[in-house]
Amino acid sequence: MDVAELRTARLRAHRLTSPAASIAEAAAHMLAVQAQEFSGGRWALGARTTGAATLSDVDAAFDAGTLVRTWTQRGTIHIVPAADLAWVLRVTSDRQQRAVPARLRELGIDDELLARAERVARAALRGGARLTRAELFAVWDAAGIDPSAQRGVHVLRMLSLRSVLVHGPIVPRDDGAPTRQQYIVLANEWITSSVAPADPVAEFFARYVDGHGPATAEDFAWWSGLPLGAARRAAAAAGELCDDLVDLGEGLFQSRHLPAADPDTARLLALPSFEEYYLSYRDRASGMPAEVARAVGPGANGMVRPILVAAGEIVGVWTHSLAVGRHDGDPAPALLVPGAASDAEIAAALERYHHFITG
Repeated sequence: MDVAELRTARLRAHRLTSPAASIAEAAAHMLAVQAQEFSGGRWALGARTTGAATLSDVDAAFDAGTLVRTWTQRGTIHIVPAADLAWVLRVTSDRQQRAVPARLRELGIDDELLARAERVARAALRGGARLTRAELFAVWDAAGIDPSAQRGVHVLRMLSLRSVLVHGPIVPRDDGAPTRQQYIVLANEWITSSVAPADPVAEFFARYVDGHGPATAEDFAWWSGLPLGAARRAAAAAGELCDDLVDLGEGLFQSRHLPAADPDTARLLALPSFEEYYLSYRDRASGMPAEVARAVGPGANGMVRPILVAAGEIVGVWTHSLAVGRHDGDPAPALLVPGAASDAEIAAALERYHHFITG
């Protein structure tokens, strides 16, 4: 498979040239979308949906309980369909919890403190109650659990990995501007329906390939945070259990039934920071020239910049403000591959994002 064929197939698998009918369908197809930059994670779903999706459409899926956000893999927060969260965490949670013992000891967070924090959180949230992060931290503080110096964040993360808490409905703003906050809720009360695949690890691999293929077991190991040996075993198990999975050779796996490409999809796309099309592969060389990769990141601050993608090649970056009162300003593009896109194509791609964030 040459580079052009690989890019074309990945665009379809990512639903970037074969958009889904709804936000929920896009999220189910991707399974997990990186979303520590919350507006970017929401735009990742909007960009994969037909029509003129808006931020309000994505937020409605959170408010309905269709989507949640939590630390699904690699110690990084993702948007995931609520029904899939329990089995995903069964695969990834233990490894994520084992990755931070030194930091927890440094902060004085042990099993006894976590058990006490869980009891306090359950009492405060029981019966469908919801709290902002600041409100939950205040409840812990009042109970003698100091949330300062990142303790609150680490306690929240650990209890989320244990399927106690989850980021659920959106915290609205009085001025109607986009919000970056979600209410914290009890996972077992908020999530009312869950699926249970027979082999969760094989399902994890198959769903990754559905939304990201063609890809290798090495790519899956990076994306999932699982050891390479476990990733290779997952690939083998998925190949035996899933008729939809095709081994293309050279270590590449692809879905047998790629969604049909939409001929009306724009050639140039403006995609968010921490975009799955860029970030979810161990080897990203096929996506762009090396000098573009250096510009995209991750940079020294850990950030990955929003990208411009032309016919599957990452050709530039763009910036935009998320500050309240400035979120509706015009995004600023930087084309890094001369001649890769016209001014009109760039303007149209950025206008689609502008409509999303202001609609």
